[in-house]
Amino acid sequence: MANSLRGEVLNLYKNLLYLGREYPKGADYFRSRLKAAFLKNKDEKDPEKIKQLLARGEFVIKELEALYFLRKYRALKQRYYSDDS
Repeated sequence: MANSLRGEVLNLYKNLLYLGREYPKGADYFRSRLKAAFLKNKDEKDPEKIKQLLARGEFVIKELEALYFLRKYRALKQRYYSDDS
């Protein structure tokens, strides 16, 4: 794996670990699944395949952020608006 791709992979892993702290099923669950996913592809040498996997990881980051924003929105809505209206 080229050094530039290695840095991107490590950065993706760190970002996902950070986002996984607030995962609904728990940080330990998320961490174990994340580690398994990265270990499954640890022997990948093809730069194009690595780039595809990085793009998939970026998609997962966007999905997690959307999940967290939606949860925050629902909590705020529940706090400030009653269902009686």
